[in-house]
Amino acid sequence: MPSRSTLYYRKNKKAREKKKAYDTDYHSTPERKKYRRELAKERTKRGMMGTSKGRGKDISHKRNGGFAVESSSKNRARNRGKK
Repeated sequence: MPSRSTLYYRKNKKAREKKKAYDTDYHSTPERKKYRRELAKERTKRGMMGTSKGRGKDISHKRNGGFAVESSSKNRARNRGKK
């Protein structure tokens, strides 16, 4: 079952275009690029980049500045509302 926001954006083309423009701007900022570079560098260092070894796993930033390997479902669900 798709989320309510998914259904909303499917129905409202203008809102979908506005969100896409915002997301494009947000993810092209220097801070976001740096964030992705750091994670990609760590995945490469651990041999997870582009191999089946890293499938289903993510590298996430820890509060103390380090990195942690965790399942992608745990990492991506952290800041999402409860279902």
